[in-house]
Amino acid sequence: MEPIEVLSTEFYPKDNARENRTEEYDLVNNADFATPIFRRGCNFSFAIRFNRDFDEINDIVRVSFGFGPKPNVLKGTRAILPVLTRQKVLPRNVNIWSACVTRIDGSVIMLQVHIPPNVQVGIWKCSIQTNISGRRDKRYDYKAEDDIYILFNPWCEDDGVYMPNEDEKKEYILNENGKIWCGTFKKPVGKHWIFGQFDDIVLPAAVFLMEKSGLAPADRGSPVLVSRAISAVINSVDDDGLLEGKWDGDYSDGTSPHAWTGSTAIMDQYLRTGGISVKYGQCWVFSAVTVTVCRALGIPCRSVTNYVSAHDTNCSLTVDKYFDLFGNKIENGPEGDCNDSCWNFHVWNDVWMTRPDLPSGYGGWQIIDATPQEQSDKIFRCGPASVEAVRKGVVGYLYDTPFVFSEVNADIVHFQEDENSDWGFSRLSINQYHVGRKILTKRIDITDEKRDSDKWDVTSLYKNPEGTEAERLAVYNAIKGIPKAQHLYDFPNKGEEDVFFDLIDIDSIPFGESFEVVVKIENRSNEQRTISAVLSASSVFYTGVTANCLKKSQDTFSVNPGQKENVRITITSNEYLDKLVDHSLIKIYAIANVKETKQTWSEEDDFTLTKPEMVIQLSGPCKVGEDCTVNFSFQNPLSVPLVECSYTVEGPGLQKPKTVRHGDVQPNEVVYLTETFKAKRVGERLIVANFTSKQIQGISGTVKVTVQ
Repeated sequence: MEPIEVLSTEFYPKDNARENRTEEYDLVNNADFATPIFRRGCNFSFAIRFNRDFDEINDIVRVSFGFGPKPNVLKGTRAILPVLTRQKVLPRNVNIWSACVTRIDGSVIMLQVHIPPNVQVGIWKCSIQTNISGRRDKRYDYKAEDDIYILFNPWCEDDGVYMPNEDEKKEYILNENGKIWCGTFKKPVGKHWIFGQFDDIVLPAAVFLMEKSGLAPADRGSPVLVSRAISAVINSVDDDGLLEGKWDGDYSDGTSPHAWTGSTAIMDQYLRTGGISVKYGQCWVFSAVTVTVCRALGIPCRSVTNYVSAHDTNCSLTVDKYFDLFGNKIENGPEGDCNDSCWNFHVWNDVWMTRPDLPSGYGGWQIIDATPQEQSDKIFRCGPASVEAVRKGVVGYLYDTPFVFSEVNADIVHFQEDENSDWGFSRLSINQYHVGRKILTKRIDITDEKRDSDKWDVTSLYKNPEGTEAERLAVYNAIKGIPKAQHLYDFPNKGEEDVFFDLIDIDSIPFGESFEVVVKIENRSNEQRTISAVLSASSVFYTGVTANCLKKSQDTFSVNPGQKENVRITITSNEYLDKLVDHSLIKIYAIANVKETKQTWSEEDDFTLTKPEMVIQLSGPCKVGEDCTVNFSFQNPLSVPLVECSYTVEGPGLQKPKTVRHGDVQPNEVVYLTETFKAKRVGERLIVANFTSKQIQGISGTVKVTVQ
């Protein structure tokens, strides 16, 4: 008697997708070759067709599932399941692979297979071994062609990424659309983004990135280690990862970070080129594609923006800024080795998981950051750092908690050149309230495609309210674990301060309009005061690096007792238009010294120039398989032409990312654009459009489409 031979297998991708909550994936719904996608802790039905009727007494069948290049039972990357006809129900132990026979129909056996909640995430392969009872001389082996994707499961209580709230799962796993918050803390701007985690290109790209990361196959069941690997491989620095970062404004040999409207175009390019890093990304792009990869793999993930984000390069928990005698900022400090900076905003990610490696109470949201800022264990990556550990200032817990703590809590210290100081500089001011001014993410209960009512202030999750005892205790708690920080927090008491200074905040200025920098001064003493003041305005990159000086004013004057004075400079559009860089951010510094009392004062502020609104309108109802026309329009607010223009449009289920070159736009011209889509799926969809030019980056708009 010959051993029974396997002719084919069937994993019923679409039927199993319902129980496994994977029915949204394009790979599952592929009409030509549907791919099985399952989740940990779930069951799936599975059929084997043989070359003859199955003999329950003599035929021996073993089903094997393997992960990685060298599957190993001891490492948990291989499972061998004997097909036992007496096993009619699955065992109660949910932490092991198991199978039971649900039906035998001649030459076809139906099985139900249970996946443990802690197995490795990625592509598993199935093989089947058959022979005859009592004989070892003949055996047949069959390898199923299907790639079997197994993902994390936030619906399973035994999975480390379990998330109990259904509305949160809808947002942080299932929502393909989202917002990344940019702008300034005074005027946050939501940038719409198509995450597209269910696109047919994304899951293969995510698994490819895991291979690139070098994370051992046996470790790919840990959400802690997988998310840490993701934070490394999204950037290109160490491992030819997904995105190359660039911050100098010259993107001529790639795509401007402002031009992307979603993640799928980036991941598609990466796969098509065999893993050549895509040009270019900045922090919000790194964060957005991190959301895509995490959600595709089943890790709940959100994008989070920290406004006025400190980049502390020397573990002092301070951001040190130096100015010369004339009030000019000394880039990189007097010795050229101080690279501390404050980003106007910085975007990272939160991922949801348990932390079995930390004490109880530190699970839940964990911060990871794919933007390459500092090395962690000799690789550019960051996290996962417990949000609760950051809030409490417990900086000794893995991973990279001190760095993240300083991003939201560092104090800003201004030093000015001083000929009478023994080290050449004296402290102008220390600001305990400037860093971490606001931390935003998108609300889970709303998506506002027109305005920004869907922003959610989550600052209190990451830090205690500024100025409170709890906030200072968290800082001092952190200082205990950072030796370099301890001497910097022992500042001398302030001297006599009887002159009041106030730099008037600017929220935002429309593109093309002039603005004023104003400092209010009041002499509250009974004597005349002699004041030296410096005001300067510069264009800056959002990382805090100065690009161009727009204007500077320096003056010395007297203020009588009780007198009030205003010092101001006016900057016209002609003085700033050709000096702007990405995000059109402007930084203001004000420095003052009082001759008689040696009082010093300094302050800084930043704001952005607001872009024109893009209006998007549908020409009529949208139906599956029929043309749907969408019109886009906006007005050039400048008195100069816009050159090097292009626009990008995309929408999941409507349109793959599409970039179109556009001719120059004349001064004050109204631009009209038209695109036609053909919808593939019913339901509510978002269309995102983004217009980019050399003069203004990222004029964007969004419209919701109900596909019938």
